[in-house]
Amino acid sequence: MPSLASRFALLACSLTASCAISSNARRSTELASQANNPVVGGASLAMTAFRATALATVKEPITTTRLGFALLWNRPREIVVSNLPVEIPSEPPEKEVPGTPEFEQLLDRKHFPLAQKGNVKWLVDGKQFFPELERQIAQAIKTINIQVFIFDNDDIAVKYADILKQRASSVKVKVLFDDLGSTFAQLSPPDTPGPIGFTAPINMADYLERDSKVRSRRVLNPWLASDHTKLLVFDDQRAMLGGMNIGREYYSEWHDLMACVEGPVVTTLAKDFNRSWRKAGPWGDFAAFRKPGFLHRLKPSPDDISLRPFRTDPSTGQYEILKSYLMAIRSSRKRIWIENPYFAHDDLVQAVAGAARRGVDVRVILPEKGDSTIMDIGNIATARTLIQAGVKIYRYPRMTHMKVMLCDGWGTMGSANLDTLSMRINRELNIAFRNPAAVAGLENQIFLPDFKASKIMKLSETGSSVAPIAEMVADQL
Repeated sequence: MPSLASRFALLACSLTASCAISSNARRSTELASQANNPVVGGASLAMTAFRATALATVKEPITTTRLGFALLWNRPREIVVSNLPVEIPSEPPEKEVPGTPEFEQLLDRKHFPLAQKGNVKWLVDGKQFFPELERQIAQAIKTINIQVFIFDNDDIAVKYADILKQRASSVKVKVLFDDLGSTFAQLSPPDTPGPIGFTAPINMADYLERDSKVRSRRVLNPWLASDHTKLLVFDDQRAMLGGMNIGREYYSEWHDLMACVEGPVVTTLAKDFNRSWRKAGPWGDFAAFRKPGFLHRLKPSPDDISLRPFRTDPSTGQYEILKSYLMAIRSSRKRIWIENPYFAHDDLVQAVAGAARRGVDVRVILPEKGDSTIMDIGNIATARTLIQAGVKIYRYPRMTHMKVMLCDGWGTMGSANLDTLSMRINRELNIAFRNPAAVAGLENQIFLPDFKASKIMKLSETGSSVAPIAEMVADQL
């Protein structure tokens, strides 16, 4: 297992490439008030490192051990596979076409999580997500449960912290965020300035609980792995999930997607939040031996569709997102449309290139300029491989943080990037579906407008002298 210092340095890069830690943000005095200064940030990182090592080992010995073995396998595997001089033959495509009942039956036979009933509404960008978030917070009667990778400390994060603090006087409010993700994010200001005179709180966990009944917890990071999940549950009856955290990038700067979900599937999502919350408490791993709270199973409605929650969770051996992606890509007959900020996982690159070579309409939307220089160069290296295979690569004019894919009549979205972190290291949450209306919603609200707004990338634009080195780093991120 790599040393703590090397793991911490690698994760510093990975978090920069992961979700909302804008390494390219300007560092003017005006923006500096939107983030912790280096001295405060250094102290915060030191405490985070302590919690990720000593505290995690004591509280989460089972998770720490399992993650250690998982990373011991996954990290070297990515280095070896990505640097082999020959291409490893991929598994043959399944005969079942994504989006058909037969493909769903195949998922059942391969022991993927069973489809559950629910309905879904797409929320594109902060202008749709945050007003809906306010509405859900305002109408909650009993509970508001928030889990994000990053609860930032800029003016937007403080605004929503204040809203939650106000509501906590009448409903139970729990806020769960990733320790490492939030700590790194709070060191980096957004691209746009906040109000004059605003000063970022040093510690958002303390700020949330100060003079309020909000309860906040940090997800610990044994072996410096993160929980990249975004899951918000209201009254155990309505949920929101996808790519957005709480901060200014998501509010007004980045292009992103969330889903608002209702129906019986929310019970499963609520249970998932409860498990994560209990594990982040004082009992850690041992909370699993305590009896969980009872949740009523919600009744389906006539308009409900089938939804499958998929996970990446190396501590429990779950790699459902990667496996379902590969199955759908390899079995697609007509189209594969992808929008994602980071495309660096070699198995997925190989599968997508193979689909293009057999005549599938493959289109990939990447940000023209992302939040990580390393991952931008890694994307260029991926784009070169895919363009040579016949894939159309589109460059979206600003940072797109979407994690969405359509394979024929099957769709999936959530928190997972197309990189090693999301596929094998970090904890992630996606949903998958084959309902024609839900798929058409993504076509019309995401892909068709974004194809129109983007420019097709040419092979001549993919040359880079540092791409091979950046790709090797990106393969670990």
